[in-house]
Amino acid sequence: MPALRTIRVTRYVTPLREGGSLPAIVEADDDGLYVLKFRGAGQGPRALIAELVSGELARALGLPVPEIVFAELEEDLARTEPDPEIHALIKDSAGLNLAIDYLPGSVTFDPAVHKPDPQLASRILWLDGYVSNVDRTARNTNLLLWHRRLWMIDHGATLYFHHMPGWETAASRARESFALISNHVLLPFASALPAIDDAMAGELSARTIAEIVDSVPDGWLREAAESGPPAVRGAYVRYLVDRLAAPRAFVEEAARVR
Repeated sequence: MPALRTIRVTRYVTPLREGGSLPAIVEADDDGLYVLKFRGAGQGPRALIAELVSGELARALGLPVPEIVFAELEEDLARTEPDPEIHALIKDSAGLNLAIDYLPGSVTFDPAVHKPDPQLASRILWLDGYVSNVDRTARNTNLLLWHRRLWMIDHGATLYFHHMPGWETAASRARESFALISNHVLLPFASALPAIDDAMAGELSARTIAEIVDSVPDGWLREAAESGPPAVRGAYVRYLVDRLAAPRAFVEEAARVR
């Protein structure tokens, strides 16, 4: 996979207060606008790891996700911020963070109005089952329409197993089902799920998964788990590779609730 670019945040534009971790629109040294995900927010670096890994897995599968970049944030940007909560968040997040390309003029996907292609809906549903995405529901779709195309955003709530103590050594967790797939906003549209299952799994090799996990900075891994970075990387790769083995319980569960 191509190396992620690194940008430097030059201006804090505005908070996105609909997100629980207070992401923000920022301007960078390449004159672009990005949605910044703060390392110092409530769930810490685990949310950034999930955002990076799940977003790049989606990209490897050919799914539409905005560009993900590393974002260097300087503590000095907090000096002119009057909101004490945001001021503290910037200070606590000084250093390396994650940002997503901002899609200006995009609109939120509405399942009552927009009817996605069944093939695309099935592929997105498959990916979300694979990474256990609890945050793509009718209440909060985390899907945008931009230039008449559907885009996937906000993957910080995926891979939620890594919030549980001892997850690195719980080998059986990868084979677990995903009951919350029943709340997925695209479930009614995903009629092609059985047909695309094997092909989706075949598109993700152990090498691709390892390359994506290898892109996670050591510092985030040290903050996210007590084991050293090599052991934590190995645990992520092992989980994601094992979860591809047939039969895939998350696909069976999605087919059952459909």
